Amino acid sequence: MEAVADKNLEQRIDALDKKMDLILEYVHRQKMNSNMVEDLVSDLSIVGKDAYDSTVKELDMRQVVLEPSELTDLAVSLLRNIGNIKTVLETLEMAVDLGKDVGPIANEMIIDFTKQMNEYEQKGYFKFFKEFGPIIDNIVTGFSPEDLKGLADNIVSILTTFKEMTQPEVLDTMQNAIKAFNSMETETVPSYSVWKLMREMNSPEMKKALGYGITFMKNVSKDVRVEG
Repeated sequence: MEAVADKNLEQRIDALDKKMDLILEYVHRQKMNSNMVEDLVSDLSIVGKDAYDSTVKELDMRQVVLEPSELTDLAVSLLRNIGNIKTVLETLEMAVDLGKDVGPIANEMIIDFTKQMNEYEQKGYFKFFKEFGPIIDNIVTGFSPEDLKGLADNIVSILTTFKEMTQPEVLDTMQNAIKAFNSMETETVPSYSVWKLMREMNSPEMKKALGYGITFMKNVSKDVRVEG
């Protein structure tokens, strides 16, 4: 029985020794941490003092005077507007995130726009529009303000006339007239006497041409006002 009791006592002493070792190790670590904190505080104090001295020296060189009351008011204003500052920072953060999302899209749009402009340049669009400069200059120098005013007053009638000219029948007639004129050799046009002209007047082509001419003049005369 005594042997068992002695053995239990030795086990308890061993366990107690281990616990003491753990406690001593913990105390040692705490002491080391405390020393590290003290060293850090000491270093920061030195750095802070140097920064303070440098700041004071720089402010003195720039003739800047800081009043303690102004610093206090600034600190109070910052604390009072801490919510607004937080809102501004959150807005800035959202703007940065939006910029990251929109950036690739904007780059693609710029690339597409550049390609399109290059395509227009290859087709000669820019050279074509460049030639409008002399046209505008000629219009400015060739027309007076009164002329432009008259053009503005009658622009509806002018556009209506152009609209009527674009009708298929009118375009066909104009095209036929241009073709006929281009097919003529002005240098070899024959001369006609009165008798030869009268004989040509009896031809079907001339009769039809005279019919067109007389019908055209009659239609035009309907809209002509004759003042008596």
